[in-house]
Amino acid sequence: MLRIGSHLSSSKGYEAMGRQALKLGADTFAFFTRNPRGGSAKAIDLKDVERFQLIWKAQGYGKITAHAPYTLNACSDKEEVRRFAWEAFADDLARMEYTPGNYYNFHPGSHVGQGVETGIQWIVKMLNACLKPEQTTIVLLETMAGKGSEIGRTFEELKRILDETALSDKMGICLDTCHVWDAGYDIVEDLDGVVAEFDRVIGLQHLKAVHINDSMNPKGSHKDRHARIGEGFIGLPAFERIIRHPAFRDLPFILETPNDDAGWTAEISMLRALEKPL
Repeated sequence: MLRIGSHLSSSKGYEAMGRQALKLGADTFAFFTRNPRGGSAKAIDLKDVERFQLIWKAQGYGKITAHAPYTLNACSDKEEVRRFAWEAFADDLARMEYTPGNYYNFHPGSHVGQGVETGIQWIVKMLNACLKPEQTTIVLLETMAGKGSEIGRTFEELKRILDETALSDKMGICLDTCHVWDAGYDIVEDLDGVVAEFDRVIGLQHLKAVHINDSMNPKGSHKDRHARIGEGFIGLPAFERIIRHPAFRDLPFILETPNDDAGWTAEISMLRALEKPL
């Protein structure tokens, strides 16, 4: 069964997010751990977390996905930016244990002219410093579109990070459909080939979640401009193939499309209608 939801605001707490997801017809969702442009995180309200867990478990729903702030850049050329990344990352992982067993997604970062090799080493240093054997959270590297000096534009770059992380069992991948399309992977005409390439380079066992977004730009544009489902260059027929593909079928799908609640409700309903038994 298709598990799908959208990216919700965490400003009103976990219970509010859980109730909003239900109103949208969702059975999963994503949220930012703090302001997406950076800053401190809101204090955890234990009663709020308990109320959310009661709602979520009563519905029999599965994992949710937290998202690190966009300003988290572990491979910046500036020490103060790297320090914020490490501190926010460690703090977020500690906070995630209030809702154990879920996912924490982050953009690998931009090397800002230092080179891919140096950038990967900075990212790995942060992961090796912050990941703990006892944590229940799985940290997801997101596939990136390749804007500027972004790391994660190829499956090979993500694989390097996984291979050099000591606690790689605490790691996985979140595939963003807009990002891989903009990076040059042809998920429209050759979805099976892209899936096979992912499996060959990284391994499908590491694929844990999907950000499902159309793209405002042609394949290989390296732009990262999300569009509503069916309104971009990827197109609705491709999304039907994606949600029905065996490699993705049991994963949580998260909409990050430019929408409001009414728009996400419509997209969730539309994608569920496209789901058919294989």
